[in-house]
Amino acid sequence: MQTRQEGRVTVVSPSGKIDAMTAPAFEASLSGLIGEGRLCLALDLGGVEYISSAGLRVILATAKALKSKNGVLLLANVRGTVKEVFDISGFGSVFSMHESVEAAVKAAG
Repeated sequence: MQTRQEGRVTVVSPSGKIDAMTAPAFEASLSGLIGEGRLCLALDLGGVEYISSAGLRVILATAKALKSKNGVLLLANVRGTVKEVFDISGFGSVFSMHESVEAAVKAAG
């Protein structure tokens, strides 16, 4: 997972699979960023091949943690099978999803 700062937005770019095996480390990383006071996160999911319910739970928990601190979670580059999982689960209508990282950063203001 790579992170970079673009203005007030921290762009997080996981890659590969987010499943029961990798979700705990993913969650710990995101919690660490929130703990550092990074309250505007953009998840660039363009490099994610697969996401399971464990990965969706991490994203939901992160969104809730950010919301409780007046933060925001934006999703970018949600495509292919990952987008299908979001759509089937109904998460696609819950999160702010953007076509690109640039669009997500712009939406954050």
